[in-house]
Amino acid sequence: MSIRRRLSAIFKPNGIAEATGAMGAVQRLRRQRWTPADSAGHPGVEPGAMPIAVPGVLSPPPPPLVVTPGMACDPDTDMSTLWLIAREHPHLRKWLIANPKADAALLEYVSQAGGPGVRDAFGILFGETTSGEVTG
Repeated sequence: MSIRRRLSAIFKPNGIAEATGAMGAVQRLRRQRWTPADSAGHPGVEPGAMPIAVPGVLSPPPPPLVVTPGMACDPDTDMSTLWLIAREHPHLRKWLIANPKADAALLEYVSQAGGPGVRDAFGILFGETTSGEVTG
């Protein structure tokens, strides 16, 4: 079937595609109209219209994780989040060193990957000054 023929079949004056059996955009919207529970009596809302999103069946995804220095230092932050910070947020790696939950593997990764302030943070952890002398 040629494109012209398909288009003429889809765009009939009544909006229904008779030849292909396809449904027009207006019909799809009417069939899938979403109505909030408290929309009864609002103009344009058909009585008894089925909502597209049924409450309790689908839920929106969680908001994106916003990482902060406090989250990197918090001992209640789970290890998967600490590893995410170590891999994807180099400016927060120095704060991971101050987290008591950070294990040896995470600290090794942070020391190898580096980042702003990581050397100084390890120096503080190991009791060294910036000149390399041991303080205690």
